[in-house]
Amino acid sequence: MTDRIDPIIARRTALIGLTGLVAAGPLTPTAITAQTRQTHSGKAPPTTPTGSMELFRAAAAPSTPTGVVVTRTGRTFVFMPRFDDSVPYTVGEVAVDGSVRPYPDAARNVPDGEQAAERLIHVPNGVVDGRDRLWLLDAGMMSSSSAPVAGGAKLICIDLATDRVMRTIPLAPAIEPTSSLNDLRLDAEARRAFISDQGQTGEGAIVAVDLTSGRAVRRLARHFSTASVDGVVKIVEGRQVMQRRRDGSTGAVKGGANGIAISPDGRRLFYAPLIGRHLYAVDTAALLDPAVDDGALAGMVEDLGEKGLTGGLLCDPQGRVLLALQEHNAIGRRNHDGSVEIIASDPRLIWADTMWIEGGWLYISAAQVNRRPEYNRGKDLQQQPYAILRVRLPL
Repeated sequence: MTDRIDPIIARRTALIGLTGLVAAGPLTPTAITAQTRQTHSGKAPPTTPTGSMELFRAAAAPSTPTGVVVTRTGRTFVFMPRFDDSVPYTVGEVAVDGSVRPYPDAARNVPDGEQAAERLIHVPNGVVDGRDRLWLLDAGMMSSSSAPVAGGAKLICIDLATDRVMRTIPLAPAIEPTSSLNDLRLDAEARRAFISDQGQTGEGAIVAVDLTSGRAVRRLARHFSTASVDGVVKIVEGRQVMQRRRDGSTGAVKGGANGIAISPDGRRLFYAPLIGRHLYAVDTAALLDPAVDDGALAGMVEDLGEKGLTGGLLCDPQGRVLLALQEHNAIGRRNHDGSVEIIASDPRLIWADTMWIEGGWLYISAAQVNRRPEYNRGKDLQQQPYAILRVRLPL
């Protein structure tokens, strides 16, 4: 096989660069509709109306921003996993002009196995609670295929008023050498945290944490609902997502439990594998109940059926599950009756990932993961700036 850039990727890379993000006129849904081909009858074919997305920040992040969160005061943070040693920092704050600085500072973002409990090593996601505290999920990995370093896997709570670390909760009791912690959700009272572990081999799990006591437990490990599904074909930007190595060989992408969402009442946790089309749910109280053993918990898992291939998940205020539909550059919604619909789309939403709701807006990051070197024979096709898009709620 020759080492070349896929023409579809090349065309879209040219379309969706800095000019396309900042001066986004040609890529708006209105412009796209205006260019819709005409039928022989002279009428445009019918389309399904979706929400119009706008560019919130064009973030000059140094690496892949899989996570994003926006605070009540408008502070914006992005989270960049340390896929390899070229990532200069794993947590950044995005200014209005799109510039990104290490947060809370550069020193804490320097990985150090000897000081793993104090450093930010590999942060894929974070959330803000009702007391304006930023909670960071650190997977503790020095690269995407390394075991978490001792003391590296943890939750870190930062007071946004002072930008100082208030608390660190170790996650060592709930991880394995092949763990790859991915997403984080807290209940409304910030008394419990739930974390997805997609695993490096596709065998995932859910980690539940009692934030009062610091107790962390590993649940639903090696259960079908948290495992990567073999044989699933994932298409992003018109191209199958697979490992494409420099030597010409290829390999399947694996990803267990990835996106997670918690219901507004805090009673149900929704989750899905990265490579898998079904959505699952389980009782949140049972996840932390020592009286509910693994067998009993497995029997409580609900298979909610097909929802498409997704990255992040999030519940809206009505309890419907929002879906980052990576194959469609779109946000979908699973309604209470089980139906799924696209509610917003934008060609700039390349590898739709984490979502966040604040101030009547739904925010989402375009992570461009499919453009990373491991999927393109060692060529990094990611382009700064990375789009952080938003759409007005309700939809």
